Amino acid sequence: MTTPVVSIAYHSGHGHTAVLAEAVRAGAVEAGAEVHLIKVDEITDEQWAALDASDAIVFGSPTYMGTASGAFHAFAEASSKRWFGQDWRDKLAAGFTNSGSKSGDKLHTLQFFQVLAGQHGMHWVNLGLHPGWNSSSASEHDLNRLGFFAGAAAQTNVDEGPEAVHKADIATAEHLGRRVTETARTFRRGNAAA
Repeated sequence: MTTPVVSIAYHSGHGHTAVLAEAVRAGAVEAGAEVHLIKVDEITDEQWAALDASDAIVFGSPTYMGTASGAFHAFAEASSKRWFGQDWRDKLAAGFTNSGSKSGDKLHTLQFFQVLAGQHGMHWVNLGLHPGWNSSSASEHDLNRLGFFAGAAAQTNVDEGPEAVHKADIATAEHLGRRVTETARTFRRGNAAA
């Protein structure tokens, strides 16, 4: 069985989302994937080809003004060249985001990623975790401390740098990387058996 290939296509305005991208990468590598980190605002033809050859693409962006960043939107629009040929059809997709507020309308960014994946005919991989930090015995150190289901969501204070990304949010992003890789491996087995 060949190694699943996971690409992480992300934009990071101030470095916080890059920390999460690295965490998704670490989780995917731990689970046995070959991983490509791709900054969408600097994407090359070779990186577009890497996306085309991937089993899964994980989208990442900060949430600005209730949606993904402008740089990520530009990448999404540029991906329409792949849409015409349905080049990404039946690949897996997932997503992660960060904002300064606990909610910050991050769900809308994750839903934007889901719609983008749907446009491409991709299969969405959710976070697969119960919410953390939602009872008197829970804590902010729980996985999925912000209680998102669609993808990995993080919160970092606006007056702090990338080093302040919450450890629980990093661990949640690592979980997403592992989950995407394990799902890609399952899909590969199914396709091989078909």
